[in-house]
Amino acid sequence: MSVDLVVRDCTIVTPEGQIGPDAGVAVDDGKIVAIGSSENLPDADEVVEADGNYLAPGVIDCHIHNRTPGLEYKEDWKTATQAAAAGGVTTVMGMPNTDPVIDQPEHIETKANLGDENALVDFQFYAVITSNNYDQVHDLAETGVVGYKVFLGTTIGAIPPPNDGELLEAMEQVAETNRRLGFHEENDEILSHLAEKFQEEGKNDPIYHTWSRPPITEREAISRTILFAEETGAKIHMFHLSCGSGAELVAEGKDRGIDVTAETMPHYLWFTEDVMREKGNVARIQPPIRDQEEQDLLWEQVQGDGIDCIATDHSPHTDEEKGMDDPFKNTWEVISGFVGLETEVPAMLSFVNEGRMSLEQWIDMHSTQPAKIWGMYPEKGSLQVGTDADFTIFDLEEEWTLEDRHSLHSKNTVTPFEGESFTGSVETTIVRGNVVYEDGEVVGESGYGNQVDVDEIDNDYGN
Repeated sequence: MSVDLVVRDCTIVTPEGQIGPDAGVAVDDGKIVAIGSSENLPDADEVVEADGNYLAPGVIDCHIHNRTPGLEYKEDWKTATQAAAAGGVTTVMGMPNTDPVIDQPEHIETKANLGDENALVDFQFYAVITSNNYDQVHDLAETGVVGYKVFLGTTIGAIPPPNDGELLEAMEQVAETNRRLGFHEENDEILSHLAEKFQEEGKNDPIYHTWSRPPITEREAISRTILFAEETGAKIHMFHLSCGSGAELVAEGKDRGIDVTAETMPHYLWFTEDVMREKGNVARIQPPIRDQEEQDLLWEQVQGDGIDCIATDHSPHTDEEKGMDDPFKNTWEVISGFVGLETEVPAMLSFVNEGRMSLEQWIDMHSTQPAKIWGMYPEKGSLQVGTDADFTIFDLEEEWTLEDRHSLHSKNTVTPFEGESFTGSVETTIVRGNVVYEDGEVVGESGYGNQVDVDEIDNDYGN
C-alpha cells in the first residue's frame, strides 16, 4: 500500500495529550488514513521529515480581515492566505466589512468565488447583520456562510448596527438556523462621546484612543447581548475580547446556561496599554489594548471559563493609513488595526514556554475550540482518521526576533510585534495533505484552499 503523504519523526500533540517522539501520520486523498509510530506507516509518494518537531491539528484563525472584495489595496485572499500558510494557520475566517459589505447572497457568492480562485489555505467567512437585512437571516444561512456578525461599535467601514428591536428579531432567526452570531462588542454611544470629548480638548496622543474606548464599553455590550441571547435562545460569540472584566461576564453567562463563547488575541495577552506610549499608533486597534489590571484578569479567564479560543483580528492597512511617517501623530487621523497571522503561533508558543499554558491547552484554544464553536469539528480541529489532513508543524524551542516587518507575507505589514522576540517557530504547514509552507518558504499555490462546508459538519458546539 502506498499513500500520498507521510509525515515522520514528530511528537503529535492534541488537547488529549501527546504521542511520540517518533510518531507520524499518513495521508491519502487529503484525509488522515493512519496515525502511529513512523516505522509502521505505509510508503508514500511524498515524505515530510519533521526532524523531531511537534505536529498539531491545523491552527484555525476565526477572525481575519482579508479585505476582499473591494479593498484589495490593503489585502486579498491570496496575500492573506500566504501569510496564514507562513504562520502555520490552515483555516481562516474572514470578516464582512468589505466593499460592498457581505450582507446579501450575491456578495457572499463573490467573496466565496474569489476565495476558491485565490486562497492557499481553507477558509470561511461571516455575513453581517444590519438594519437593512435583519429579516433575511435564513436567506443568508442558505448561502453556506459560517455565521453572522453585528458591529455594535464604530469600526472600519462604519457599518451601523441594527437597533435593539431589529437585533432581537434577528437573533430569534439566528436561533432557528443553528448558526452562531458574533459581536463587535462595544457600546457605540459611549465611545463616540469620549472620542468627541477628547478631540475637543486637544487630547490627541495615541493613548487617548485607548482611553476613549474604556472597558465599560465592552462590558455593557457583552451584558446586553447575553441578555438578548437568554431571551431568544441564539448562540452568540464575543469577537476580539480585550478586557478580563468583560470575560468574567462571559463566564457568568455560561453559568446561567447561555451558549456564549469568546475569543481573545495574542496582542491583548502580550502587550499592555503602555505599548501606545512606546510604539504609538502602530498598536492602535479596536477594542484597544488594556492596562495591566485588565490583562491580569484576562489571563485568569484564559485559564477559566471566560475565554474559549484564540484568533488575531488580522487587519492590514497601508503605511500611510497607519501614519507610519510619525507613529505618534494625532491619533484621530490614523486608522486602527494591524496584521497578526504570522505572529500568533510564535506568540502563543512563547506563552507555552513561559508556563502560562500547556501545549495541549494552546492547541485546544487555537484549533479544536474554534472548529467546535463555528461548526467545523471534527473535520477541522482534530486529528482523527478520516478527517482533513491539516497540520501545523512547529519547533517549540527556536528563539528568534521579528527584526523587519517587511519580511511578512501580507500585502501590508504594520505590526507592534516588529522587534519582539519569540520562543517557538512554524516549520511546516499542511492543508488537506498539501504542503503550503516549508523551509521558510510559501510553496502553496492559489486555489489550494477550499471553502469549508459547515452544512455537512456537526454544528453543535461542545459535542
